[in-house]
Amino acid sequence: MDILALNCGSSSLKYQLFDWERKEVIAKGMVERVTIGDSFIVHEVPGRETYREEYECPDHKVAMHLIIKTLTDKTHGVVSDLNKISAVGHRVVHGGEKFTRSVRIDDEVLNAIKDVQHLAPLHNPPNIAGIEAAQAVLPNVPHVAIFDTAFHQTMPQHAYIYPLPYEWYEKYGVRRYGFHGTSHLYVSKRAAVLLDKAPKDCNIITMHIGNGVSHCAIKGGVSVDTTMGLTPLEGAVMGTRCGDIDPAIPAFIMDQEGFNPREIDSILNKKSGIYGITGQFTDRRDVIEGAEKGDERCQLALEIEAYRLKKYIGTYAAAIGGIDAVVFTAGVGEMAWLIREKALEGLEFMGILLDKEKNRNTMTRKRETVITKPDSKVKVFVIPTDEELVFTEDVVGILEDTYTDHMQFCYSFASSDFQRK
Repeated sequence: MDILALNCGSSSLKYQLFDWERKEVIAKGMVERVTIGDSFIVHEVPGRETYREEYECPDHKVAMHLIIKTLTDKTHGVVSDLNKISAVGHRVVHGGEKFTRSVRIDDEVLNAIKDVQHLAPLHNPPNIAGIEAAQAVLPNVPHVAIFDTAFHQTMPQHAYIYPLPYEWYEKYGVRRYGFHGTSHLYVSKRAAVLLDKAPKDCNIITMHIGNGVSHCAIKGGVSVDTTMGLTPLEGAVMGTRCGDIDPAIPAFIMDQEGFNPREIDSILNKKSGIYGITGQFTDRRDVIEGAEKGDERCQLALEIEAYRLKKYIGTYAAAIGGIDAVVFTAGVGEMAWLIREKALEGLEFMGILLDKEKNRNTMTRKRETVITKPDSKVKVFVIPTDEELVFTEDVVGILEDTYTDHMQFCYSFASSDFQRK
């Protein structure tokens, strides 16, 4: 059977079609500039040239029709008709406290997702639009929701309750939720395999570093703390998000500059972080190049990011009572050897002995690598993430009625026999 995985953003719709029998991706791509004009699809099939088509998509339903049209096209497609698609998995950013695992979507589930969209106003509305668009185009197949927040629902209260008036939690759900759950799940399972241990016997810090950045403290195979909070704004320095700051700063700047709440929220989410420091860049490749050319603000941005990464490694190692491994993943985590080196510098006292040459030679989205020396007490891995595979396996598990929670469910990638294609 073929499983379609969808990741719907406010102006994009990313997809991947996975052949479950052959265990391989048969097509993937993205429709960009949905709802904002000049939209187009980029469609990739292994062994073929990338296909691009300009196609106006005023809403997500039209974008979904475009994806199906492309997948079934006689020249560029990979399936003969819609009946080849057995189910659809949807990424949903926020599931609140209700969802601790992936679930099949029905009216009750969809309404529950809508009930918590105020907790993720930038993410859940387009996720909902993607679900409804896909249900309209593919009404006769099961649809499954995979939640970013579900993996972190194992956090204890003392980790997720904020020191704020408790009624804010009771009335509005104000607490730490965490995100990037499928990525942290995948790489922590792979790290356990590389350590030759069961997940329940591992203490691991996973560091998802892309434009969005989050870290996770995993004790005994489950999430016990994570850097993102009520929203994806809290935590590490990110491409355009500030991460941790003095909470009095927004009110101070609003008073000084006359900004309203929406304006200050936009600045903290879209004009801060690496972009705020450099004044021009979010892509770390540009920042590194600028730093090498002597740009002082690019140099400062690198130092700030690496320092924050280092602080979280130390913080989480203390929180979970020592660690077996640190994992770097996502675009920056997998490719930016300089940021990894700076973040790990001086951590020898913790038992982290970086192999600098191996680290500098590790810049790939395809291979799992250990970048510490053989006698390093704590291992550091670079593991390419594969969130879509988590989507696919959750969907199949639900269809076959074998899916439980992530500690009990037998993921293929949690096996020592697993080979990434």
